[in-house]
Amino acid sequence: MQPLAPLARFGGLVATGLRDVTHDPEALDSAGFWAVAADFEGRLTCARFADVRAANAANDTTAPESGGWLGPAPAAWTSSLDRAAYTAGVRRVREYVAAGDVYQVNLCRVLSAELPDPARADVDALAARLARGNPGRYAGTLRLPAHGVEIATASPELYLGRAGRTVESGPIKGTGRTEADLTGKDRAENVMIADLVRNDLGRVCATGSVTVPALCAPETYPGLVHLVTTVRGELAPTAGWARLLDATFPPGSVTGAPKQSALSIIRELETAPRGPYCGGVGWVDADRGTAALAVGIRTFWLDREAGHAPVVRFGTGAGITWGSDPAREWAETELKAARLLAIASNTYAATGRIG
Repeated sequence: MQPLAPLARFGGLVATGLRDVTHDPEALDSAGFWAVAADFEGRLTCARFADVRAANAANDTTAPESGGWLGPAPAAWTSSLDRAAYTAGVRRVREYVAAGDVYQVNLCRVLSAELPDPARADVDALAARLARGNPGRYAGTLRLPAHGVEIATASPELYLGRAGRTVESGPIKGTGRTEADLTGKDRAENVMIADLVRNDLGRVCATGSVTVPALCAPETYPGLVHLVTTVRGELAPTAGWARLLDATFPPGSVTGAPKQSALSIIRELETAPRGPYCGGVGWVDADRGTAALAVGIRTFWLDREAGHAPVVRFGTGAGITWGSDPAREWAETELKAARLLAIASNTYAATGRIG
């Protein structure tokens, strides 16, 4: 089988004809259409493509093969933190909150499974499955095999959007099966993270320009409901992509508050790197001054590094506060993962049943 060609697919557009790849965020202010992936740990990959067109154009020949994805068996998935370790982590976070060290920490775990057939592991084919079974507003594909980047996302969450000098973020905090499941803890957590995002944007936006047009708005997604806040500002005249990313990364909704304290606790309690999960993934059109980078949630990525069999990975997590119940937080991570793992493992039926 020939290596899969570099490709990006976001927002109804497909990009091919890879021109260059860089890790320098300042490149995003230069000309061209860029696909972007930023790992939670800080590794940034920016890929400029020469040919960008509508994904459903008559001359589009990039549609993935129907058999391009063969997922692992449901029982093949293993978690970096099992139930006992995760709930112990929740209790530890609550101790930090009680001590006044932090207000909230997003505690995550990474699930992994060996690929049953690495030759049938096209993330674009997986993304097509996700689009049918779990559509996300910021869904897409970034496929750069030679650069170790193979991502399929069904993310519903906006990390950074741009239209000229206007920048916007849409942090999600609060999850339930229905809106009735959302609690005061969910709303308090959302407000806390919205304030963090507002402060982050305030570091690079014109004084007084940062606003919150929508606070704790319920949004329905397949199988669950989220609370979503919109934070918007006008970039300061001297602020470009390098400063914007430096001020806001990692996204506040997947770290905690205060951010640096939360990151220290994450490093203590989590046993696996998050990689693209909880990072940023999407596109920047430097010619038009527009962009949409998603928070890398509801996201799968391939790891084909030498030294182990090729695997597919997926992350899930929950925001932990003083009001968190360990069993409930574990259940939230399971809820967020169940439908997507079933799609990736080819056990999600069109009826919506998992099994």
